[in-house]
Amino acid sequence: MIQATPFPWSYNAIAIHIDNTSDGFGQNRRDDLLIDSMNRINKAKRASYLGLLTALAILCGYIESLIPFNFGIPGMKLGLCNVVILLVLLLFGWKEAALVSAARVVVIGFLFGNLFSIAYSMGGAMLSILVMAILIRTGKFHETGISAAGGAAHNIGQILVAYLVTPQLPLLWYLPILMIAGLITGILIGFAVWAVLLRIQGIVVQK
Repeated sequence: MIQATPFPWSYNAIAIHIDNTSDGFGQNRRDDLLIDSMNRINKAKRASYLGLLTALAILCGYIESLIPFNFGIPGMKLGLCNVVILLVLLLFGWKEAALVSAARVVVIGFLFGNLFSIAYSMGGAMLSILVMAILIRTGKFHETGISAAGGAAHNIGQILVAYLVTPQLPLLWYLPILMIAGLITGILIGFAVWAVLLRIQGIVVQK
């Protein structure tokens, strides 16, 4: 897992500034100013990362809508957006992942779907994040296993929402197929996330 590390360049710059402009301030006051400035930088950096990842998730959703694949089963997709969502979940936490996923579902839904597709996708996305967050918290699962479970949970959530809206028994017949598809695509997404994590170990993320 990526570990949060300090910002040496920011710390030194702020420390010099405070030392040069702190006439009359005690050591405790300088320390408070330094911590406050560091927190503001961390929050700004965090917000910028989340903004970029949200845009990337929306872009992945748009690209996926252009891929001319028809699997013959409603709700079956490649799940390119899940690469971004799992990265946010691993690097930031479940709250941020839920926020990014919700923004992605709403934007993609209004652009390429309708209110039903938004509810349909939201149910799957939130259940997927819940399952993956629980597995991450145990610390016993690899990214591929976490992603596979999330993919299966996503399809289960979609079917449950669809069944609540239109309670028809044939909808449940899709569930085993969608679970298998979710596991397969989830494993592929997990390998992609694992490969990305290996290449961004130098990026600082403050949890």
